[in-house]
Amino acid sequence: MAKTILIVDDSESIREVVSFTLENEGYKVLIGVDGKDALRFLDGSDIDLVITDLHMPEMDGISLIKEIRKMEKYQRVPILFLTTESQAAKKMEAKEAGATGWIIKPFVPAKLLEAINKVIR
Repeated sequence: MAKTILIVDDSESIREVVSFTLENEGYKVLIGVDGKDALRFLDGSDIDLVITDLHMPEMDGISLIKEIRKMEKYQRVPILFLTTESQAAKKMEAKEAGATGWIIKPFVPAKLLEAINKVIR
């Protein structure tokens, strides 16, 4: 059965590139346009990985990670942060919130897949 990955990013072009890359690798992709929108997918259905942006309207990535980690079913789901931020303080904040890893934009699809293969079960 295909693994399910939830992509959360307010940039349509990023969502398209990431979903295209993942679907070509056989993953099932769910898409949220911001943190608040993404919460609708966290309804008990199986999600194997979350990839989220940091800066988004409605709910940013760190707030989303905190919400995900409050849900028993999703406490162990890996979460990759996909962002233009490279500050150590932001990385630490994301890690403390429960992020598993960090990918800097712009990204190379091969590097994204490499990161996913390291964290997905």
